[in-house]
Amino acid sequence: MDTTRWRFIKKRTADADGAVYASADGTRYRRTGGSALRREAVFQQTAVTLGYPVPQVLEHGETSTGMFFVDEESLGGQSLHEEALASLDGRRELSDQVVDQLAEVSSRLLAAQAAHPVDGGPDALRRWVEQAGWTHNVFTENPDLDTRRARAALTRATDELAGTPMAWGHLDYGLPNVLPAGVIDWQHHGVTPLGYDVALALEVIPFKGGAKGYAATPQQRERYLGVLDATARDAGQSRVSPYQGAFLLVKSLFFLALMRPVEPARADKQQKWQYRRHLFLKGLDQYERTGNIDTALFPTFDSFASGQDTADRP
Repeated sequence: MDTTRWRFIKKRTADADGAVYASADGTRYRRTGGSALRREAVFQQTAVTLGYPVPQVLEHGETSTGMFFVDEESLGGQSLHEEALASLDGRRELSDQVVDQLAEVSSRLLAAQAAHPVDGGPDALRRWVEQAGWTHNVFTENPDLDTRRARAALTRATDELAGTPMAWGHLDYGLPNVLPAGVIDWQHHGVTPLGYDVALALEVIPFKGGAKGYAATPQQRERYLGVLDATARDAGQSRVSPYQGAFLLVKSLFFLALMRPVEPARADKQQKWQYRRHLFLKGLDQYERTGNIDTALFPTFDSFASGQDTADRP
């Protein structure tokens, strides 16, 4: 019988029910949820054998309230998101130390993914767009965005990525899920083009509208991508940086998923939903014109809410 005292950390996100708990001594984490949790535990066990930087699964099973698994948090005491906030000291720029730690973990993940490609079949990229972008949900909630223009851009992105190796990916990779020695929270894992996870780790920060409290400098973004490109070349693969625009087009859909408010009277949720729509359209426009998306040109949520960036508003 497990007599460990578990401390609540957070609810699990998106469509995953359950929660995350930490042991009293902070050495283990217990994740609970529905039937999908079994798939996550099995994948994480497999990822260890592939050399992915993930924690070992110590135990998994089922109770009267649902599924659970316990892993050993030997990857560091804080996420890089927490380290980033702790190191701001009145500034908004990420510390170089956090960026360097991120680059090291991302390189290890990218190298393991490159060493273990997945044969996803002829429809692998199309399925990635659907899963990684939550495309069905986004276009159901936003039917006015399901246009020939948007579909053509997504087709262009998959054409651009044709021939890119596919690998098992995280799908929600970023500072909150990266610790100094590895990656946690693989609930949304799926088959992705090589580089999709790691190439966007700094680029996803602006999608939070400035709420993260920090931002990456142009120099940090360039240096980070340079490390990844070198890792890809060492693995005998193409650089990941040229595909950043295609990756970001799909990621902009991901950030719009599940955003349409159920309660129309909630003005705060309505505005956040409109903001994410705005970012998708802004990214779509950039991708159409340049083949890339520069997230540094995205407005903050506050500037959008105050009307300072009004282009493409519905």
